[in-house]
Amino acid sequence: MNMSPNHVESYFSKYGRPFQEKIFQAMLTDSNWAAQMIEVMTPEYFELKYLSYLCDRHFGFYHKYKNFPTLQLLASIIRDELSSGDDVILREQVVEFLSRVKHAPNQGDLEYVKEKTLDFCKKQVLKQALEDCVKAITAENYDSVLSIMKDAVSKGTPATIGHDFFEDYEARFTRLLRVCSPTGLDQLDKKEVLNGGLAKGEIGIVIAPTGVGKSHWLVHVGAEALKRGKNVLHYTFELTETAVGVRYDSHLCGIDSTNVPDKKDEILTRYEENDYGRLIIKEYPTGSASIITIKNHLEKLAMKDFKPGLIVIDYADIMRSTRQYDSLRHELKLIYEELRNLAMELGIPIWTASQANREASDKEVVGLSNMSEAYSKAMVADVVISISRKQLEKATGAARLFVAKNRAGQDGLLFPIRIDTARSHFEIIDDPNSLSVLDMVESSNTGTKDMLKSKWKEITGK
Repeated sequence: MNMSPNHVESYFSKYGRPFQEKIFQAMLTDSNWAAQMIEVMTPEYFELKYLSYLCDRHFGFYHKYKNFPTLQLLASIIRDELSSGDDVILREQVVEFLSRVKHAPNQGDLEYVKEKTLDFCKKQVLKQALEDCVKAITAENYDSVLSIMKDAVSKGTPATIGHDFFEDYEARFTRLLRVCSPTGLDQLDKKEVLNGGLAKGEIGIVIAPTGVGKSHWLVHVGAEALKRGKNVLHYTFELTETAVGVRYDSHLCGIDSTNVPDKKDEILTRYEENDYGRLIIKEYPTGSASIITIKNHLEKLAMKDFKPGLIVIDYADIMRSTRQYDSLRHELKLIYEELRNLAMELGIPIWTASQANREASDKEVVGLSNMSEAYSKAMVADVVISISRKQLEKATGAARLFVAKNRAGQDGLLFPIRIDTARSHFEIIDDPNSLSVLDMVESSNTGTKDMLKSKWKEITGK
């Protein structure tokens, strides 16, 4: 923007100090929004000198390196720059503000702040463009009027214009190298099926009747991500934070959950010897958390330098919708759509679970039609797997995992599995190749166990 200092010196003064501080907090936590703001505002918009100073360095770093600095890096840059200066007051104000941002972010209203600020700044750009148009018309430079307005209207929009097919071809080949969070089951993660696991921006759903093992599956995939050094954020709406933590202990350390309290030293030694990612477990009462709740929590974690590589939500069916409908299925559809949007916006895979309907409890294989209340939940998912097992199978841990939907590769595949609920651990029995669900249907007279043995013999020749 090309504006004189007198024109912009008090643009944000009308908002007061708390609001102005939140504007800069928003720029620190949302780089995409900051990239929009850099087109429609200048540091002089801030009435407060320390915020104007920080904004100038924040934008200056972006102009040089095409990326924004983290809070820690920005603090380091400012500390070095001000250490030898004479402006003691400015230095103290900057240090005090950054300290407050780090230790007490309180970001529940940042979305409102971002919306109001962007709208205000875009209006200032349009006002300036109108003044420039008047000057151009006065100077009889009519040809420039249209370009002035077009340029003004385009400012402050999301940074990317989209994928230019012939110009951006390198990006397509780069993305073929999927950055995934594996399930830890080799037969499921292989290239032909999940192609490495659940990738960035994707949402996976596990469906099963009550008591079959949905929550254990979510702990399993979360623990597998931790083993690979990924940060995991696990939301729980039924179990307590410590109960979920015990399940992670049992999976990661190979100790039955009932024995975890007696194995403290062994568990802590195990964690010291392994380079796991960080795990944050956050509990909300059933039906109290919405997508807004999760976004606010993510913003607070971002201010504390925690960025998840996988989000686990146990489970989406009992979240609160941001909009009320007469029908529960419409609310559930909206919840899953909002989760899918969150995964894409953050570039993070999300695993969650969905309750299967009553008919699924007696089925050999649970399919998409057994998703409780809203079949449309499956429409937004990239991966849907189901877990089924009958009452008599629970004693042995035997079960079946069915790939009901898969955008990355093959689906309609059935795997015989064993579930160790004492350790929230899943494994595929005898390491067989995947089986088609048709094999299960056609062999209903011989029984599940006999069919699996027969298929394994056919595959291996043993």
